[in-house]
Amino acid sequence: MIKNGLKIIAIFGALGVILGAFGAHGLKSKIEPASLQSYQTGVLYHFIHTLAMAFIFLYHQHKPSKSLERAFVLMCIGIVIFSGSLYGMAFGNAMDVNLNFLGPITPIGGVAFVVGWAMMVKG
Repeated sequence: MIKNGLKIIAIFGALGVILGAFGAHGLKSKIEPASLQSYQTGVLYHFIHTLAMAFIFLYHQHKPSKSLERAFVLMCIGIVIFSGSLYGMAFGNAMDVNLNFLGPITPIGGVAFVVGWAMMVKG
């Protein structure tokens, strides 16, 4: 079983709502539209993969497998790296701090997402 899976999903879900609302209300007037769009992409991928984690967790209850556990972990890593780097750059822009060094790590999170989806095929 994926240890603490439901708690992890709940935390990622709540953070997605909080960060989405903050972007819509707190960042909108403080950053450039392109930066806001990147932030919103982070929120979208955050939510999509939180829902994917919920599916993995539920399916794992029915048919446990190491591949599904790995997929779950990779989705977590993807959210932290992909979405987190987009959030970080936007927050940096809002505070006039250059955090653009985070940009090159964003694709690493994307790769984690892709490999996570691939692990579901093995499921």
